[in-house]
Amino acid sequence: MKFSSLVLTAVAAIVLAAPAAQAAPKKLKWAHVYETSEPFQVNALWAADEIKKRSNGRYEIEVFPASSLGKETDINEGLSLGTIDIIYTGNQFAGRTYGPVSIGGYPYVFRSIDHWKSYLKSDLFKSLADGYQKASGGQKIVWATYYGQRHVTSKKPIRTPADMKGLKIRTPDAPAYTIFPKATDANPTPIAFAEVYLALQQGVVDAQENPLPTIQAKKFYEVQTHINLTGHITDSLLVIVGGHVWSKLDDADKTLFTEVLSQAADRSTATIMQSEKDLIAWFEKQGITVVKDVDVAAMQKATAAYYDAHPKDVPWPKDVWDRLQALK
Repeated sequence: MKFSSLVLTAVAAIVLAAPAAQAAPKKLKWAHVYETSEPFQVNALWAADEIKKRSNGRYEIEVFPASSLGKETDINEGLSLGTIDIIYTGNQFAGRTYGPVSIGGYPYVFRSIDHWKSYLKSDLFKSLADGYQKASGGQKIVWATYYGQRHVTSKKPIRTPADMKGLKIRTPDAPAYTIFPKATDANPTPIAFAEVYLALQQGVVDAQENPLPTIQAKKFYEVQTHINLTGHITDSLLVIVGGHVWSKLDDADKTLFTEVLSQAADRSTATIMQSEKDLIAWFEKQGITVVKDVDVAAMQKATAAYYDAHPKDVPWPKDVWDRLQALK
């Protein structure tokens, strides 16, 4: 009798413990539009592994790169619908939900990369992220990763705003990208990205603008002679966790996700910054003239004057601009 009681007690203990031991991990989907070779994907995989390890297997994150779950508009919609759980997305896309947060993707809002880093650590970034979270129904901007500085390529040196005058420059078909050319009296010409090389080759446009890794990858240097380090947009990608996930995390798991996703973003930032430094020498070896003495201060001044004269062209109130410019 005593033996039977002990057996029953042991069986009951095993049955009660079984659900916890066999609990299935929470599976999450992380989607983005970047290629498998890019640091964004490499570090998303690193983050997925870290979260699984640090949570003792409670979370499993599958990463879907290269638009495999849709283009950027699609994955933003998926985040809202709850069919996607984590994304990388550009400031402009987040700005469709909450305009002020898109300031991070506009020309010459940052004086330097250090200014951008200060912005990420600032109360301003936190308040814009909070505004986005409220407007989006709970989606959480955790951090941002550096994407690269955009520079102008051309067949002549560009050092001052006067050198931009009349330049027919290809830009993406979005308002943020046309502001710098307009501010310097150039002619922004939207052309599909796939057609840029041919447009440069045939002289349909005189110039284009992109980060150095893109200029290399798309071989724009083959049909241009100068890369002018205008650095007119210091671009970044936001790392966002869906509200349907974030709202269900306890404080410890919120800390875990924040720490790991921020570390992953910082790892990508370091890789891309090093790549930009290395590429300058690489382009010079290809016979390209890299114009390093661009009068960036004059370019910034012209762009700031444009913002003052066209307040309706930007989706943020003036106090947001003033707070950003006050950061050291």
